[in-house]
Amino acid sequence: MQYRRMGNSGLRLSALSLGAWVTFGGRVGRGEARELVAQAYAAGINFFDNAEVYARGEAERVMGDVIADLRLPRDGFCVSSKVLWGSVEDPRPTQQGLSRKHVTEACHQALKRLRVEYLDLYLCHRPDPETPIEETVLAMDSLIRQGKVLYWGTSEWPAELIRQAHKIARAAHLHAPSLEQPQYNLLHRERLELEYAPLCAELGMGTTVWSPLASGVLSGKYLDGIPAESRFTAPGYEWLARKLDEDSERRPRQLREFVALAAELSATPAQLAIAWCLANPQVSTVLLGASRREQLAENLGALDVHARLDDSTVARIESVFAR
Repeated sequence: MQYRRMGNSGLRLSALSLGAWVTFGGRVGRGEARELVAQAYAAGINFFDNAEVYARGEAERVMGDVIADLRLPRDGFCVSSKVLWGSVEDPRPTQQGLSRKHVTEACHQALKRLRVEYLDLYLCHRPDPETPIEETVLAMDSLIRQGKVLYWGTSEWPAELIRQAHKIARAAHLHAPSLEQPQYNLLHRERLELEYAPLCAELGMGTTVWSPLASGVLSGKYLDGIPAESRFTAPGYEWLARKLDEDSERRPRQLREFVALAAELSATPAQLAIAWCLANPQVSTVLLGASRREQLAENLGALDVHARLDDSTVARIESVFAR
């Protein structure tokens, strides 16, 4: 396993990490989740990503139960939660958003579900236009000073809002966000590379990127239709299927070329897509999602593929999706 510093912080995260989105608390039960977390930890993964909204809190309960059952040493792993949408089906006003009230209550609830005394990372899942940024920065700083959170960050925030949060924190001697969690893959590059990369260089933030396979599209498994057990058919995630219709004229050709290139490089398409993400030095860690041990093992193989990539190969990969 490779380990990378999270921006300018001293925290070293595994280059590959395991997330609970779509899988834990739904398609993946406790027994399967235990096997996946054990496999990930044995492979050197030290970061497990969660959010209050994943399976309405059940994903965090499963993750917490599994980590406790495996008796992982608390100083050997990092765990996160994200706050905004709440964990109940029909949240009341105080059960969602980024007000000091909900940020604080959601933190306490995540600690209970994950069965830990503090969160290593606590992220604002999206911006909240109803709450002043000053209030959210103060809430996060308060949780850090109480020892309930170590680092806080954002996910898919506009760069200008992140700069504003840093300005507020500097002026009041508060803790500023340390990381941003954006989507990043061969089909969705622009925001990290054009908006966040300069921001990370300027403010010293790290990035924990999600959806390296574009929700499975880059694995090539959807070229001949949608498998019955895929996440595209999971209740509540039907919107993912719309990704298959994006740029429908070029996309099938591009994906077939990408699959052929992966075979030429003795890699699976998933491994090559993840390895390409790892080639970006602005990426602190790539979040993996897996519902089976075989799938996780394949994705972990991206580390070996990444070690074989050079600038010319990266250029070849990118050229596939430029045509």
